[in-house]
Amino acid sequence: MLLRSVPVDVLLAVTLTGLTVATMLGQRDGAPHWAAVVLAALTVAPIALRQRAPVLTTVVILTALIGLSLFRYDDFPNGGLGILIGMFTVATLRPRRVAGLVFLAAVAVTAFVYCVHFTAPVYWSQVAQVTLIVLGAWALGESTKMWSRRAERLAAQAARAASEERMRIAREMHDIVSHHMSVVSLQAGLAECVVRTDPDTAHTAIATAGEASRQALSELRRLLDVLRLEPESGPEERSRPGLAQLEELVTGARSAGLPVDLSVVGGVFPLPPGPDLCAYRVVQESLTNVLKHAGPAVAKVDLEYGTRALTVRISDNGTWGDRPRQLSPTSYGIQGMRERAELYGGVLTAEHAEDGGFTVLLRLPVGAPR
Repeated sequence: MLLRSVPVDVLLAVTLTGLTVATMLGQRDGAPHWAAVVLAALTVAPIALRQRAPVLTTVVILTALIGLSLFRYDDFPNGGLGILIGMFTVATLRPRRVAGLVFLAAVAVTAFVYCVHFTAPVYWSQVAQVTLIVLGAWALGESTKMWSRRAERLAAQAARAASEERMRIAREMHDIVSHHMSVVSLQAGLAECVVRTDPDTAHTAIATAGEASRQALSELRRLLDVLRLEPESGPEERSRPGLAQLEELVTGARSAGLPVDLSVVGGVFPLPPGPDLCAYRVVQESLTNVLKHAGPAVAKVDLEYGTRALTVRISDNGTWGDRPRQLSPTSYGIQGMRERAELYGGVLTAEHAEDGGFTVLLRLPVGAPR
């Protein structure tokens, strides 16, 4: 974590060094010893490297102050600003234990300089005042570090939230486009094959494709409307499909040429919006996979409303023998269904049946019926 750009530190160090040397030369009668000038410069010059090596920077500054006291210089050069900047930087960029050791070293050095260097009597209040000033620099650095970590944590949370939202939208888009466009593609292909030999079947296929495309556009429009709304406006749940539209979904699959048997067991009760959408999308994705990969097949959708869980089972008797790898339990669509289920505490399994076909099983905890 860097506080600011390094060129700013270099500019600050050059400015303070120039002012320190100029002040020292102006307060002396005659030219001071060159070593004293160098040591005075070293009380602020290392600030240029404070973000790269904050502890070393502060140690050099403190060492220069001790060396400068041997020349009986009657004041802290630059008012001890180098110590304060070094303490602040260490507290910001290093652990609290390291900052505490540097603080003790800074207080010891300033007390030593007061006691050994000054000719006037030194009172405990002077040392206490210096200690409080250095402590203030430490506290300011510590608060800056806490603020920076909080900002980084909030930024990371925002990034995760944005990533999760992108994944949610991607799943929605995948479910909508994959299902409806698969129906359109299959029906268009069927119409092309029988347009001359069986005009009635071709007409029905074209009508089914048109209905699927209109449903896709309608769902995409609802999704885009949700994205335009403010978070607090709240109608997202009303725009989402759910198990209430499951009969329509099954009817659409039948129109696309897939025989589907729908069975509901138990007392039907309304689900929360999230699990409701999850169950609907799992059925939609599973039927789409049957349409795309199973060949001639019959699908079955079983819903069981339990007191604590909703069980959804989608199975088919498709022929997978010659195409065993066209649909994998780890494919993108199935992985998306699994992530949806996990989001609401559910479990989803997907596997090939031993005698052919494919089975998707979803268990969602939904609580007691209302």
